[in-house]
Amino acid sequence: MATVRTGASTTTTRGWTRGRGGGQRARAATLARASNTTNARFALLFDCDGVIVETEELHRMAYNGAFEAFGLTIGDAALNWSVEYYDVLQNTVGGGKPKMKWHFKENGWPNTPNAPAPESDADRDALVDALQDKKTEIYKKIVEEVAVARPGILELMDEAIADPSIAVGICSAATKAGFEKVVNSVVGQERLSKLDVLMAGDDVTKKKPDPLIYNLARDKVGLPASKCLVIEDSIVGLRAAVGANMPCLITPCGSNQDADFMGEGASCVVSDVSEVRLAMLFPENAQEPQFDGVKGVSNVRA
Repeated sequence: MATVRTGASTTTTRGWTRGRGGGQRARAATLARASNTTNARFALLFDCDGVIVETEELHRMAYNGAFEAFGLTIGDAALNWSVEYYDVLQNTVGGGKPKMKWHFKENGWPNTPNAPAPESDADRDALVDALQDKKTEIYKKIVEEVAVARPGILELMDEAIADPSIAVGICSAATKAGFEKVVNSVVGQERLSKLDVLMAGDDVTKKKPDPLIYNLARDKVGLPASKCLVIEDSIVGLRAAVGANMPCLITPCGSNQDADFMGEGASCVVSDVSEVRLAMLFPENAQEPQFDGVKGVSNVRA
């Protein structure tokens, strides 16, 4: 049996659950390997968006689709997030609802065709919730049509799953509905059934860059933080890993290529994960993850 943590409660389950807040969780992802984590020497924890799949542009399209569907305007302008602006959001705020709230706080709350900008906290939360639901609906349709895994990432995951000394997990800041769609479509049921940890943004009370999701993953696998290697693609995700005192391999995607990952505490930056093999990261007899022998590294911490 495995434990899936939600912000409201902790439920023992062999798959996704229905939390206290309601909402049917996906039938996917029985966490069959969870009972074997006591034998693990290390853990390999993958972010989802940007690491497993390059979803940055897909999310942006879905947000703009939701804004258009609601007819949102700020001042006289229709609300639309440009590629350049979304790059800023990606490296500033983790999670969908926090992104919208941050934007509205900075730029003003939007009007709809039938109502002025909300003024109370309750009305603002209701608008953000409705926008997020619409965005997720649009995003799931886009994922079905175009989402594919980044080169090499599933091969590395398969290597780790096959090694009983490595606990494997996915820790995403995305809302569960969108996250489930990506992992079901791209990662697949067979792999998901063998993971030790599977957590989305809804499963924690604080989203990245807060380290909570990685701290919970550490507790789940029962290993020291120094033995839990995180793979991330963004500054926000990196800060979560560093905040949890975990080494972090960065594989930049899209607009993140020029970010100062090493300055933010990354262990190394890898441009092409297809060059990375499990034995490079976890050599035999090593006490901590290693990076000196990793191929495709553009930067490595001394």
